[in-house]
Amino acid sequence: MKAGIVFILLFLSALAIQAQILRKENLDIEQFIESLFPIQDEDINYEDIYEQLLQYYLNPINLNTGTGEELRSLYVLGPIEINNLLSYRENFGPLLSIYELQAVPGFTLEAIERLLPFVTLEEKASDEGSLLNRIINSQNRYLIVRYERTLETKRGYTPPDTLSGGRLSSRYAGDPNKIYTRFRSSRAGDYSIGFTAEKDQGETFGWNPKQKTYGFDFWSYHLVLQNKGKWQTIALGDYQMQFGQGLLLGAGFFVGKGAETITAIRRGNTGIRPYTSVLEGGYFKGAAATYKAGKFLITGFYSNARRDATLGETDGEIESAFSETFISSIRTSGFHRTQSEIDGKRKINERITGANITYKDPKGAWLAGATAMLTQYNLPLQRQDRLYNRFEFNGRQNFNSSAYYSYSFDNFNFFGEVASSSSGGIGMVNGVLAGLSSTLEAAVLHRKFDKDFHSLYAAGFSENSRNINEEGFYVGLKFTPNRKLKLAVYADRFEFPWLRFRVDAPSRGHEYLARLTYTPNRNVHLYFQAREESKARNFSSESNSLNLVLQGLKRNYMINVEFGNNENLQLRSRLQWSTYELGTSFTSGMTLVQDLNWQFGKFRLSSRLALFDTEDYDNRQYVFERDVLYAFAIPAYFGEGIRTYLLGQYKFTRNTSVWLKWARTRYFDRDIIGSGLERISGQQRNDIRLQLMTSF
Repeated sequence: MKAGIVFILLFLSALAIQAQILRKENLDIEQFIESLFPIQDEDINYEDIYEQLLQYYLNPINLNTGTGEELRSLYVLGPIEINNLLSYRENFGPLLSIYELQAVPGFTLEAIERLLPFVTLEEKASDEGSLLNRIINSQNRYLIVRYERTLETKRGYTPPDTLSGGRLSSRYAGDPNKIYTRFRSSRAGDYSIGFTAEKDQGETFGWNPKQKTYGFDFWSYHLVLQNKGKWQTIALGDYQMQFGQGLLLGAGFFVGKGAETITAIRRGNTGIRPYTSVLEGGYFKGAAATYKAGKFLITGFYSNARRDATLGETDGEIESAFSETFISSIRTSGFHRTQSEIDGKRKINERITGANITYKDPKGAWLAGATAMLTQYNLPLQRQDRLYNRFEFNGRQNFNSSAYYSYSFDNFNFFGEVASSSSGGIGMVNGVLAGLSSTLEAAVLHRKFDKDFHSLYAAGFSENSRNINEEGFYVGLKFTPNRKLKLAVYADRFEFPWLRFRVDAPSRGHEYLARLTYTPNRNVHLYFQAREESKARNFSSESNSLNLVLQGLKRNYMINVEFGNNENLQLRSRLQWSTYELGTSFTSGMTLVQDLNWQFGKFRLSSRLALFDTEDYDNRQYVFERDVLYAFAIPAYFGEGIRTYLLGQYKFTRNTSVWLKWARTRYFDRDIIGSGLERISGQQRNDIRLQLMTSF
């Protein structure tokens, strides 16, 4: 009976299945990520999100063995869908075909299409031969080489000026070329090995041990082994970790507040993962391993890395609890272009030691664990003497511990984590995802981070960019009355008990979002979105020497229409505008965007024409751009001008592709673009990016 139902479903949906297969082979990860975010923002680490999502694509989850925790980590399925899939497997046994998902209650065609690229029914291949032979014979090896440059001359590359006293002004030490290369070989559930290297614009390329430069300015490398007997994971080199809700270790694919108002607020317990990005911070360098002992997973990790920093020296006439040399700030930009940036390169040593233990219920209902870690620096950290820094971390070492849980019951998933730091500060996140009916889903989350809670690698759900000095309450709803309509909303209210940068008093705020999506058929996709955010900010006036703290109110609106009459042509139009109020000031900004994406044969073309007009920087508009693989462009449209780009991809052979992107921004309201050493004289900026990728 079951086989007959599957046969009928496959026969009746043949055309849809063919289209779905095409989507899987030509996955547009940029578009998938963009659909999760309401407003693009420069504070979000899109490169890391992209990389982690790609790893799910290259190492798909087995639908017949994947746990609820693994499925939730994709942010594609809601509580009801996951519960229905697990119940379907229990009642009918393993799925015979991936398209049998159409027989699982609650699974819409849209949900299946989004899920397909990240799941499989194939069992893990056996470990035949030695590891070296598997690496040599792997079908998933690739090499990427990329070159990019701004065609106009920036001030940092011009001859230096002579200052008073005969000193020369600062300039970039290297040339304006950016070079990137990456190699990786991996096999799902078996191993991953590779390296990434990069030289940013303005950095030198050469062999200079005194400046800690060895060819490329930055190198990252890793070897990760999986499922070697009772050893679930062994990592050497550069790696990341994600446990609990990210209050101690929060790396990897995490969305937070966005257009996906339900599943995206929860973190997945993904454990150890290889680090392959070029972001020069937020990762560990050393070794980590996870051992499976019955129902427990035991992880130990050690990292010993050099970090960029600015050093200071105490004044001998002032009493200080610190040594003469101290860390005034830890740099995370990764740039080493000027002499001051080079002087701070890998200036300090950071050593981290820790362990984790996780219990997993064999039936998948329960998950609980605990983490402890010690972070040590070779010099003390002493932040600037500012009132908002009074409760920030200072010193040589910080100890953190946490406990977390996840429990699923019917269509409810409860989750949370509580953590502490050496200061005595506490951080906590607790929430629930609920499938209230076949058409209504809800999410509720509370978080609280003390003003002296110090967790240096945390990335839990919060309004702040760091988990400190905040308390908030989030409620999200998603209503899907039919396959054509979907309404997603959330409300988030938060407060900051202590001062923050540019906010000289305790403050509070809120954020509301609503997105209405209408999909009348496969070829048309429309949505309207509105967001309001209220946050405090210092306001200075000529009549008052002290800063006033006023509530700033920003409203964003977006209308987006996508049309594709076949698999090779897609048109997208977007109108995006915003307003900002602070005191008596009221400003606005807008952008109108038209995209055309066309694929024919071995060639793929993406293009954009965008007009923008914003009154100030508070109304800058961010719009995600398509780019070459592993590269990202989210430019801020600010002022008055036109932004255009052309991106072409040509597939020479099955294993070799080349990309070329040209982007141009023309301003109508200025004759100088940028500031400092990035300043360009003129009204336009042109950037090119060339990339070659070969698989072997």
